[in-house]
Amino acid sequence: QVQVAESGGDLVAPGGSLRLSCNITGFNNSPYSAGWFRQAPGKQRELVAYVTSAGSPVYVDSVRGRFTIFRDNAKNMLYLEMTSLKPEDTAVYYCNANRLLSLVIGVNLPSWGQGTQVTVSS
Repeated sequence: QVQVAESGGDLVAPGGSLRLSCNITGFNNSPYSAGWFRQAPGKQRELVAYVTSAGSPVYVDSVRGRFTIFRDNAKNMLYLEMTSLKPEDTAVYYCNANRLLSLVIGVNLPSWGQGTQVTVSS
């Protein structure tokens, strides 16, 4: 059974940086794509970045150039390096993983973790 666990969220000032981590277990060496989602208050959860099983990253326009997603398969870890943070980046951040199509359209995903809160405020 696939499980995910996020960490690293914090309160940070605008313009600051933060690195989120996600431990992904249960794929047993099967290839998978993995991504970071976020849900701001009163809004739907959205996919902001994902990395394919081959290691190719993709970003939504609002974070491209500021966020970097990368993975360490040996450690079953997924990361999101966030720089130049803005108040509109405030949200609960979640990670998840599955085949690429499932990840992108948000269906048949493993159970969500607790998420990690990122608050960008002065």
